Amino acid sequence: MRTPLLLATILSLTCSAAVWGAPLPQNTPDKSLGVATCASSLCHGAVEPWKDSHVLQTEYFTWSRMDKHARAYSVLTNTRSQEIARKLGLKEPAHRSALCLDCHAHNVPQQRRGEHFVLSDGITCEGCHGPAEGWIKSHVEQGATHADNLARGMYPISDDVERARLCLSCHFGNRQKFVTHKMMAAGHPRMSFELDTFMQIQPPHFRAGSDVPPERKMSNGVRIWAIGQALAANSLLEILNDPTRGRDGLFPELVLFDCHACHHYMGDKRDSSARVLAGPGIVRLNDASLLMLRQIARRVDPDTEAQLAKQIALLHRAIASGDDALPQSRATQVLVMGLVPKIRAHPFSERDLRGMLNGLIEDGLAGQYTDYQGAEQAVMALQSVADMMARRGMLRAATVEPAMSDLLSTVAYDEKYRPAAFQQGLRELKSRLETGATKK
Repeated sequence: MRTPLLLATILSLTCSAAVWGAPLPQNTPDKSLGVATCASSLCHGAVEPWKDSHVLQTEYFTWSRMDKHARAYSVLTNTRSQEIARKLGLKEPAHRSALCLDCHAHNVPQQRRGEHFVLSDGITCEGCHGPAEGWIKSHVEQGATHADNLARGMYPISDDVERARLCLSCHFGNRQKFVTHKMMAAGHPRMSFELDTFMQIQPPHFRAGSDVPPERKMSNGVRIWAIGQALAANSLLEILNDPTRGRDGLFPELVLFDCHACHHYMGDKRDSSARVLAGPGIVRLNDASLLMLRQIARRVDPDTEAQLAKQIALLHRAIASGDDALPQSRATQVLVMGLVPKIRAHPFSERDLRGMLNGLIEDGLAGQYTDYQGAEQAVMALQSVADMMARRGMLRAATVEPAMSDLLSTVAYDEKYRPAAFQQGLRELKSRLETGATKK
């Protein structure tokens, strides 16, 4: 007879296999040829976009001049990075250590580096689009299709789930590479990421395909946000479950928990009554993405939302009580991964967008986001949903911009975060919405 734990593990693996299958660019067997192979003015190195081309051809220029990924390696040579490496006792300096290079460069093994490969180029074209050995020649042949390129090893970056998985592998972490509590204590910045927000910040280097239906184009931002939250929650739970990553000596891996449950002045009394499940003084799991996912599930699959809310509460209680939390964590992960294909297929109607915007505000006013990381994710979520509503003509952007700006300022600095100021910002946004900011 199969135990509940075994069933949860089998279901988790089944869900994961059904959602994706492509190896991440860093892990594929093909050679990476280097950005020089893409930089010609007759290739992707043009200064001005080509006319009558579905590809801009300026991608290298955009990446090299405006994209922070191109400078990810150089960060490792500064004083702060070298000090972090020293405090961690690394045998190599930061710009030579795999611990740092795995996320600050396209760090593939030596035998998989082509003649023009340069590690110091940082996160390169092939770091996102996959090693080019198999498709560099064929992708420019007449009649070549995107499906052909994928079959030859190009990474499916245009797929929402695959893109989220790739971005989160560095901006959040996975079993292979992960910013630990020790690394943060040594001086590494706190990992703060939300997929749609960061995609908006990144300088675009692609055209929107003319064959993409308008309804899918307009809902992409919210769908990307939702998929990003689901996969971030999955990564959190996966690392928590991993015996090689989820513990650090006697303690659990503390970076998975809410930073400010510990990092605040002893005299700073905090009212987390809506969030505390087993009394004060508990180191709480950083459940910011799980909180966002509950809001998403209400629109995508209400039955799962009810199960997820119950399961998250069980997980928190198991952690707080000292019981074995892994079965609860795995059961939560099964629910999370079961939502991914549903999110991927969901149209995100106008009713959904209004429901999520109002739900995020109401949950925040009810005290669900008193922890900083929850509030931070909620603000980025509100911005993503409001932006999509404005683009659909559902909301007058100029009316809510002052309230959104004030709300953003409440989470600008984690050390200065005050739940009362955050909730006041939510009340102001709600008031703006109620006084005619939305179009019926």
